Amino acid sequence: MSDPTGPIEPYNAVGLIPVFRPIATRADIGANIDHLEHLAAGAFWLSNLDIPVRLLAVPEGALQGFTDEIHDADHTDYAHTCAIDIPGPETDRLADLARRWNVFVMGQAKARHPDWPDLFFNVGFVIAPDGDIALQHYKLNALLPVERSVSPHDLFDWWIEKYGRSLDAFWPVADTEIGRLGVMMAMEGNFPENGRGLALNGAEVVYRASLPAPFTENDVFEISNRARALENNMYVVAPNIGGSMEPGQPAIDAGGGRSMIVDYKGAIVGKQFDSNGSTFVSGTVNIEALRHHRASAQVTNWLKDVRTEMAQLIYEQPLYPKNRYLDRIPPHHAEFRREVIDRQIDLLQDRDVWRRPFAAPSD
Repeated sequence: MSDPTGPIEPYNAVGLIPVFRPIATRADIGANIDHLEHLAAGAFWLSNLDIPVRLLAVPEGALQGFTDEIHDADHTDYAHTCAIDIPGPETDRLADLARRWNVFVMGQAKARHPDWPDLFFNVGFVIAPDGDIALQHYKLNALLPVERSVSPHDLFDWWIEKYGRSLDAFWPVADTEIGRLGVMMAMEGNFPENGRGLALNGAEVVYRASLPAPFTENDVFEISNRARALENNMYVVAPNIGGSMEPGQPAIDAGGGRSMIVDYKGAIVGKQFDSNGSTFVSGTVNIEALRHHRASAQVTNWLKDVRTEMAQLIYEQPLYPKNRYLDRIPPHHAEFRREVIDRQIDLLQDRDVWRRPFAAPSD
């Protein structure tokens, strides 16, 4: 899809904040989508009273919950029993939602890649108002050590061979009638490279969801949302997940609230910081104002002033190991901590990037 010839009128973006049920099998996802459909109806009725809603964001975890992470699930078993295909029956139902309300839907799911049936990825996606999948983004940075999904970096050489060595291969952007849309899920938003990669690929409105407590309750979510929006002059649509509801039990707050929509100057233009029950966040997106700022500002459109030759020096030495899962299945939490996290800390200390702390006094 390409930009229209005329201006893009301001519109409302709505982020759903649903209570969800953690799944045990793929069939359980249907109940969560039932609830999303009900919640969307209420959110649209209220938000359309102002200006039209054109974008709906469904937070990470809304379809499947986080059972793979919480229960340290066997990776291959989860790939076969809980991960979805995109497109598939679940995204078809979200496509019906997009057509019904004439909106773009941005969401997330743990999903398989057709070339890797025993692995699953964390995939962000955009569904157009006609129901077509407009974009798929495979999450690059996980919530380590608990997240069980595979990153393109874990299959790096294969990924480059299949998709090329380009921004589109890792930070794809959909050029749509409501602006250029990109995805920067959860922990990805804490790595400035992801916002910058999307910005250099043209992104104007970026989906960023979800992040769990305590990272929301200690301001990490808000600080990183506003920083990525400000430094790249982009909107960040960041609905957080609601409560996790086990059968017969009251919901447990999984995200800690702090859902927000941030504009291209880093200002919060929509917020719902409560997380007590299912609700939504809404805010206005003005693409023409964003484009005017990028074209007219002298200072705060920083992307134009990046000294790329110097910036490249920062990343000349590899840090996180690539290709970890080309020929193996991701390990469980304890093994990952030993094999990766401990070694990464040692690597930075051995390079004298980080100083080792003083040893604790012996008894």
